[in-house]
Amino acid sequence: MRIAIGADHAGHPLYQAVMDQVRACGHEPVGVNTGPPQADDDYPDFAVLVGERVQRGDCQRGIIVCGSGVGVTVAANKMRGIRACMCHDSYSAHQGVEHDDMNVLCMGARIIGSALALELVRDFVTASFSKEARHQRRLDKVLAMDKAR
Repeated sequence: MRIAIGADHAGHPLYQAVMDQVRACGHEPVGVNTGPPQADDDYPDFAVLVGERVQRGDCQRGIIVCGSGVGVTVAANKMRGIRACMCHDSYSAHQGVEHDDMNVLCMGARIIGSALALELVRDFVTASFSKEARHQRRLDKVLAMDKAR
């Protein structure tokens, strides 16, 4: 699986570690950052860069890191077809994929440490959507909302 990864200036301290963890889990990280962090690296820009990769299908999932995780979550969810969640616990990182087909993991580098971030990345990239009838029914409703609005 190809996973787009981006980080604003505040999330950048976790950027390389997230890339390495995705690779260690047997997946291909696709970094969207182009250089060292700059003060004007704004979270919406990285949400768009990651979201567009997922929308186009060249990446099946994405991971975005900012300071709190809130900004990238809000921005990414403005994009059609993106189901982004901020996860700062292991259960949400895998359950969001298994039950809700979450396709973008958002984290806050100022909120969690690197050890937890790597655990969340592992749980996110190793999880699969369950396709149980109740989960598919709910996802279909979310997809319909996405098309209607």
